[in-house]
Amino acid sequence: MLSLTQVQAKHTLPDLPYDYSALEPVISGEIMELHHSKHHQAYVNGLNAASEQMEEAQSKGDVASMTKLVKAINFNGGGHINHSIFWENLCPVKDYRPPQGALLEKINQDFGSLEKMQANLTASTVGLQGSGWGWLGYDKQTDQLYVKTMANQDPLSCGAPLFGIDAWEHAYYLQYKNVRPDYVKAIWDIVNWKDVEQRFEAARK
Repeated sequence: MLSLTQVQAKHTLPDLPYDYSALEPVISGEIMELHHSKHHQAYVNGLNAASEQMEEAQSKGDVASMTKLVKAINFNGGGHINHSIFWENLCPVKDYRPPQGALLEKINQDFGSLEKMQANLTASTVGLQGSGWGWLGYDKQTDQLYVKTMANQDPLSCGAPLFGIDAWEHAYYLQYKNVRPDYVKAIWDIVNWKDVEQRFEAARK
């Protein structure tokens, strides 16, 4: 759940670190433009609208309205958080390189190999019922990497999100139709492992 200070802040759509067409052929420019400028923008708009209503309800002590608004804030806030990570998690095919250093060592330690981790996350994401996200996360308390799926736009519930796969149909349907396995398999070619490594290092501090 977002804190009240987060709720009261004005949220904006982040710029992409690449052009809409930069992830082709894995993700088409048409999908990226719709996904970023329409879907993510809708979460930002919804979050800001619900936040303003929440602030007004708080000023009036209207607990009933505050309670109803929590669901909208969590959904739209989760969509904003998840997508902001997702864009940074990806890079053009020409810029791809495999994971290195401490992250790769930890993947090998916790999953046996990079291939096994990818197979685990792929299977979990493909098998997700309905809409949601597949995540590679890190739990600092246990010093463990883990794979977890989250329904709808719920943010990762424990630990730090490192790499997420958007399993909503709007992320792939125009290009992959209803064949989610093909989309999930292809996305491994555009993982920005440098970003994932930085998130891992930050989470361990």
